Amino acid sequence: MRIHFIAIGGSIMHNLAINLAEQGHQVSGSDDQIVEPSKSHLLEAGLLPKELGWFPEKITDDIDAVILGMHADGENPELKKAQELGLKIYSFPEFVYEQSVDKIRVVIAGTYGKTTITSMIMHVLKKLGKPFDYLVGAQLEGFDDLLQLNPDHNLIIIEGDEYYASSVDKHSKFLEYKPNIALISGVEWDHFKAVIEEEAYYKQFEDFIRTIVPKGTLIYNKENERTRAIVERTMDIKINRHGYKLPEYSINKGVTYLNHGEDRIPLKIFGKHNLSNVAGAFTVCEWLGVKRDEFYDAIQDFKSSIRYLEFVASQNGSVVYQDFAHTPSKLRASIHAVKEQFPTQDLVTIIELNAYDSLDPHFIQEYANSMNESDFAVVFMNISLLKEKNIVLDNAIANLTQAFNHPAFRVITQVADLEVFLEGFKSTGYNLLFMSSNNYNGVNMSSFADKFLRNF
Repeated sequence: MRIHFIAIGGSIMHNLAINLAEQGHQVSGSDDQIVEPSKSHLLEAGLLPKELGWFPEKITDDIDAVILGMHADGENPELKKAQELGLKIYSFPEFVYEQSVDKIRVVIAGTYGKTTITSMIMHVLKKLGKPFDYLVGAQLEGFDDLLQLNPDHNLIIIEGDEYYASSVDKHSKFLEYKPNIALISGVEWDHFKAVIEEEAYYKQFEDFIRTIVPKGTLIYNKENERTRAIVERTMDIKINRHGYKLPEYSINKGVTYLNHGEDRIPLKIFGKHNLSNVAGAFTVCEWLGVKRDEFYDAIQDFKSSIRYLEFVASQNGSVVYQDFAHTPSKLRASIHAVKEQFPTQDLVTIIELNAYDSLDPHFIQEYANSMNESDFAVVFMNISLLKEKNIVLDNAIANLTQAFNHPAFRVITQVADLEVFLEGFKSTGYNLLFMSSNNYNGVNMSSFADKFLRNF
């Protein structure tokens, strides 16, 4: 096939382009901005456009498929030319479905946990030597790419994103895949990231369930109230339904164990969210024919994905974790997980807040008492963002202090001041949890951990 990518520089788009070229397809593409690592990957594959921009003359009637990325809007000149010529135009999820229509499609969805569950399933299948294709939204340990499509594989594991497929396709991405097996980890409307109204967001997941193929299987977190309500609204369709819940577990000397009868399976992860994710991943693997003992053996060395309660460093009994989270509910859950894992040690929690979202007066009160399990609570914000939004620093500090309502609370707005705080903290007997949905303003977490741990 001859395939052209409009907005080839996207994370998934460039991975798909390279994969298709490796299969022998004739691939071309355009973009008006390509950054690393996409740029180097495309250059190495011989697919980097010679110049940036949009070039309608690249769109000719011998193109078999045009794949449109989210970065390209509805007025894109290459898209307009493709529409004029009547070419077949796909969003990337539509194209992935077409390439996997004869495969068993497993789609993992949910507001939270979908990346972790997807990576757990992939980890187990890889360790057991079972071949499969995959599509994920983040770089996972043990996998070089975000996507693999192999015509010889009969199984694909897909992380199902609930947001729009493309600028001209306002359907959710996960509605395109038509799964044989679908999992919903939990549904929670996050107004910090919301792009659609709350009820419309929930309706997407109901629609997702209705895309499961006849006699297919829905696996869902039955402990999540919103998910149960959504599932109950789809009882008219004929599919298998399998609910899962938090498994029994125990903690001994900082190690979490799954309890199965008299057996204790040690894990490298911890926290109720992660353990619930294990239960979901196990249920999917069981439907794929993986035996219980095989799963338990393979999951023991799984490490956290995308910074969810990820170990950074330890020294003299103190441990540093980083976490990808910023909402009040995730903040409470992660702090509780660390305190439950290390009940005799005090905890310092630092959360980086985005001034554009989290200082909105309508939302800030939801953080009330959310850090109460921490012994020391720090909110870190980039002062430049405060200035851009014309927020008076003293007012911001006062509002945050009142909202969090923590006896040992402080706000830090400069990276240098945060480093001074860590360097001056006597870490003996304390653990550190650093939470953010950003990139820590470029701070190296290993360096931060070193500053904290060397003060004992």
